Amino acid sequence: MISTRGRYALRVMLDLAENDNGSYIPLKDIAERQEISKKYLEIIVKDLVRGGLLTAVSGKGGGYRLSRDPEDYPIGEIIELMEGPLAPVACLADDAAACSRSENCLTLPLWKEYYQLIHDFFYNKKLSDLLVDRSPVYYI
Repeated sequence: MISTRGRYALRVMLDLAENDNGSYIPLKDIAERQEISKKYLEIIVKDLVRGGLLTAVSGKGGGYRLSRDPEDYPIGEIIELMEGPLAPVACLADDAAACSRSENCLTLPLWKEYYQLIHDFFYNKKLSDLLVDRSPVYYI
C-alpha cells in the first residue's frame, strides 16, 4: 500500500509541474493549493530534495522547483524514494540476501511476475502523463 507520504510527494511534484513559471515556488503556496499541512510537507520536500528530485532555495524568492522536466520523472522513482522498494516480498529487494529456498520456492515465480507488473506500471508512467490540460475548451 502506498502511504500518505508517498501520495503527498506525488501531489507536490505534480503541483510544481503544473505551476512551473521558472521561479521557485514557496512551500506555503503548495500547501494551500494541496490542502496539506505545511509542516508535513516540509518533511516530504526535504526527502525529495535529498533524493535529487527537487531543487530548493532559501530566503526571499525561495522555494522549490523540479530539478528535471516532468517527462523525465518516472512515477516509480518518486514512489520508491518515498516508500522504499516496490518489491512485494523481501527476497526480491535489491539488497536481499540470497535465499536458500529460491531453487525450490513454488511461489517465487508468482512474486517475480507481480513485481515486474508493479515495476513496469510505475516506471512506464511519467509525471507528465498525470498532468491534465486545464485550458478551456471552446466549441464552435
